Amino acid sequence: QASLVESGGGTVETGGSLTLSCAVTSNYYLSSCMGWFRQAPGKEREAVASIDLHRRTTYADAVKGRFTISKDNSLILQMNNLKPEDTGMYFCAAHTGEFRDCFGKANNWGQGTQVTVSS
Repeated sequence: QASLVESGGGTVETGGSLTLSCAVTSNYYLSSCMGWFRQAPGKEREAVASIDLHRRTTYADAVKGRFTISKDNSLILQMNNLKPEDTGMYFCAAHTGEFRDCFGKANNWGQGTQVTVSS
């Protein structure tokens, strides 16, 4: 059974940095669309960043210039200059069957890791 397991969440002060990792057990996932999503309390889940088969990346406007998505044998989200509005549960996701135009697409999810940014 393929899986996605996130780690690296925690509590950080405004302006700090965190690196989220997603352990990926399926090469099929790694060759499909992958991305990070987040959900703040009382809000809908939203796409944060995506990466396609050819490592082309797309970011939400709110995180451009601050977050970087990458992948090798795992999926990474480097988050810099964190803001209180970045607080939420962060989910790693894969969208099998798609290889491009990946932003916002997911049909396989991890359990999530909590990120809290204090002001």
